[in-house]
Amino acid sequence: MHTRIRPRPPLAVAVLIAALALSAGCAAGPVATAPAKPRAIKAVPGCGAGSWTDPADLSPGRAPARCAKGTPAPAPLGKRRTLTVATGTLSAEYVAPLRLALAKGEFRKEGLDVRLKVLPTPDALPLLAKGDVDVLWAAPEAAVVNGVNGGFDIRWVAGNFSPGPKSRSGLWVRLKNGQDPSSVPLKGATLGTMIGKGSVIMYPMDRAFAAHGAALDSVTFQQLGSADVLTALTGGGVDSAWLLDPVWRQVDGNKQYAFLGGQPQGEPLGGALYGPNLLQQDPDAGVAFLRAYLRTVNTYFAGDYKADRSFVAELAGLLKVDPKILASVPPLRMDWEIRKGTTDRLQRAYRDAGVTKGAPLPEAKLVDRDLYAEAVGHRP
Repeated sequence: MHTRIRPRPPLAVAVLIAALALSAGCAAGPVATAPAKPRAIKAVPGCGAGSWTDPADLSPGRAPARCAKGTPAPAPLGKRRTLTVATGTLSAEYVAPLRLALAKGEFRKEGLDVRLKVLPTPDALPLLAKGDVDVLWAAPEAAVVNGVNGGFDIRWVAGNFSPGPKSRSGLWVRLKNGQDPSSVPLKGATLGTMIGKGSVIMYPMDRAFAAHGAALDSVTFQQLGSADVLTALTGGGVDSAWLLDPVWRQVDGNKQYAFLGGQPQGEPLGGALYGPNLLQQDPDAGVAFLRAYLRTVNTYFAGDYKADRSFVAELAGLLKVDPKILASVPPLRMDWEIRKGTTDRLQRAYRDAGVTKGAPLPEAKLVDRDLYAEAVGHRP
């Protein structure tokens, strides 16, 4: 048996009030830490060598971590807990494991009553830091970085997905006069997107523009509604656009447009964020929540889950979307692990976009892999 010490910073009221009052980019002093009781790490049946991959492995073809179907098995808590999970949407495909875990009773098996609440990340962050929300199903966006920099006790504790190899959700450009897609000049281009500069998508955008000789500060952003992004690209209102599922399908194969890149394969950019409730006060419940999530992924999302039409119909019903639209795009590669250096790359893109200030935060201030490691019985 292996034990791991988890630091337990006290939630001083004065620190929390000061943190909640901070605007983006402001910094607060460091929070003192006190030793916590060691947590036992036990082997988990069904979760062998494949249940953990080297966080430094960034290869696009990396197989995501997996346990056997139905594992890790439930380990019900001695006393039932009610957890509130904030998410920006209930209909996006990356929320499907949560919706299915609720529908299949996976959280109940752990002794958890989970309630989903729709809240945008900026609204949910102070609630997470204060303890009014237990989990934020989102991403380490610029607002999260600024919040942690300002004193919030928040960590990214599990990933959600990376795109499949056939996905073309991402940056598209309209070609002019027979341009070569590999050498499209993007400096000074206009970009249509429904996502703001504080989103994690700034990282793949930054990378895609850099590959074509342009920095983010040379690009003019036009934030548009979901129905307007494609229209602006095809109508000539913008030179490029970030097209999400399933919108990119409408230009895929058209030689007038080229796909320049999307979210890196094999690198999740979002997932579960915990605040002090599950990081410090009740880590048992934090592990239990992730155990139910991981079990749902292992049981229902291990491979090409869209090959099963009945399962697609079930998912579409839970997400309240058209099953034909859900089936029209490649399946996501559900992945609970967090890659090494992702938050460094995200922060670099945020600085390039001018949405964060101050020195970059070290990964340990933003990421905690211990809870999902415990859920699969991984001993580093």
